[in-house]
Amino acid sequence: VAVGDTSKNEKGQLSVGTWKDIVAIAVGDAHTVGLKADGTVVATGDNSYGQCDVSSWSDIVAISAGTVHTVGLRSDGTVVSVGNNNDGACNVETWKDIVAISAGHHYTIGLRSDGTIVSAGYDGWGQCNVGNWKEIELPNN
Repeated sequence: VAVGDTSKNEKGQLSVGTWKDIVAIAVGDAHTVGLKADGTVVATGDNSYGQCDVSSWSDIVAISAGTVHTVGLRSDGTVVSVGNNNDGACNVETWKDIVAISAGHHYTIGLRSDGTIVSAGYDGWGQCNVGNWKEIELPNN
């Protein structure tokens, strides 16, 4: 169910009323992504850069949406991405042993199981300058 000012639904990003079995959501600038319990992903809204082209994804355990790209973490620790790659934010196909992901404004960050961070994309303000980050841990649930 969409909440808020639904008059701001120009791209259909709030059209999630029929979604079922959703276990996680992520929002970009004008698109919304949902992770289903079966590991598949749905998306709605602005798809001008292909950021909603997630219907073929499977075995996904986490999602994140950047401004105009979408990222998915597979159960095997690999990462998939679709959308605007002008700045390299979707260059994640070689990442392995990833346990968490986050998509920002034209960049993507991944946390490896060894506590190190990888990044891809626009680094105009140093947001991808994470090569020396070590021993990062996920909070306990």
